[in-house]
Amino acid sequence: MTDSSSTPVYVRTPFGTFLNSLAVDRALAPYDVAGSIAHAEMLRASGWLSPQETSVIVSGLRLIAAEIRTGHFPWRDELEDVHTNVEVRLGELVGPAAGKLHTARSRNDQVALDERLFLRAALAQVAHRLLAVQEALLHQASAEIATPMPGYTHLQRAQPVTVGHHLLAHFWRFDRDLDRLFATVERANVSPLGAGALAGSTLKTDPAAVATRLGFDRPFANSVDAVSDRDPFAELLFDLALLAVHASGFAEEVVLFASPEFGFLDRSSSLGAGSSLMPQKRNPDAAELLRGQSGRVVGDLVALLVTLKGLPLAYDRDLQEDKAPVEDALATVGAGLVALTTLVQGLVFDHARLVAASEDPELYATDIAEHLVARGVAFRPAHEAVAAHYRTAGGRLDPAQVGEIPGADPAFGRSLTASDSLGRRSTTGGPGPLALQQQLTQARTALEGRRHSLSSLDRKVGLVEEILQEERK
Repeated sequence: MTDSSSTPVYVRTPFGTFLNSLAVDRALAPYDVAGSIAHAEMLRASGWLSPQETSVIVSGLRLIAAEIRTGHFPWRDELEDVHTNVEVRLGELVGPAAGKLHTARSRNDQVALDERLFLRAALAQVAHRLLAVQEALLHQASAEIATPMPGYTHLQRAQPVTVGHHLLAHFWRFDRDLDRLFATVERANVSPLGAGALAGSTLKTDPAAVATRLGFDRPFANSVDAVSDRDPFAELLFDLALLAVHASGFAEEVVLFASPEFGFLDRSSSLGAGSSLMPQKRNPDAAELLRGQSGRVVGDLVALLVTLKGLPLAYDRDLQEDKAPVEDALATVGAGLVALTTLVQGLVFDHARLVAASEDPELYATDIAEHLVARGVAFRPAHEAVAAHYRTAGGRLDPAQVGEIPGADPAFGRSLTASDSLGRRSTTGGPGPLALQQQLTQARTALEGRRHSLSSLDRKVGLVEEILQEERK
């Protein structure tokens, strides 16, 4: 490539397309252009661009943004990355003025900026989809607030809960996922532009102005750290991996509960397709895919952490490998959340089967032990007395025989039902009717708070499009 005032110089290498990163960094294009506009405006305010040069450059960049948006941008593999493609195209559109845009800037701080803007937008999209999952869970939980079911530990029946209570357990898992996503955005909301290749610039510039223009909380504190920091991507991948694990856990329960052995869920078409061979089958395909894809997202996290392990400061070309696992995880989790929302919305519970399972007398062993405690027996002797009764009764409990347990009121056996047991569980966060109503109120309040936080994030995400569209207003 020949040198001119408007065309960047890059040394051709014998590696062909091996160094090319366009396949993964084209997703950064709108953020690259918006960051360049903010940089040009800062250069003007700092005296390195004239008003006329700035106007020409910014107009050209907005034209490039329009080309990218409409699919008419002339991508060139030989130009290696998104930054060079944009810069060369700008030179073609506006001439020599384009050669001044890269003043006091390196591709190192440029890509770091693009990634943080990309992360902010991508994370907002995930948050919207996760919020939809939570809304679906809350709707189902509200409808099943009084439906009893066995609670499980070690996949064995343990104590009675309700379907609504069980669904809300997943709601709170996903709420923590959402909280982590917002926290990741907050920590990542620092602008690296102005760090240069690693040591800033000898030219007087104003990184804080760029940070403010792009909606960041502040500029970087250390230029070496700014160009090498990939913590935001690592945190995002951890957030997505744990979210995928939580989705997998929910999916596993759908698979189990839809099986004839449990029979808690109707095997309707909302769960998936049938068998190509067996006419009677209705397989929980969506749940199984959610369960299976979680491993892929965990792998994306491991891939990035291994890439980052042991890298010396500041920038290394290894960091070009940071985008592929992030984009794969975002695509996988994004599609999975849409499927999960549909899956939750389509769940149909078999109330008769759930009630029958909830009347298993073994679920009330702890109730009896605590009944003894309420009558003055220390918990450990009470626990052993109930366990001894189970051993002598062949592992089964007949409510009519509760009076045979030392210290028990024979009449207590008549209250060993799901409704009575749940009515006794009024402690905060428990499955009892009063506690569950409080939990539903708490969940609705939490959801409203998340919507507010997401609205604030959406406004920051929208700054990029505002910058790209301002000239047309």
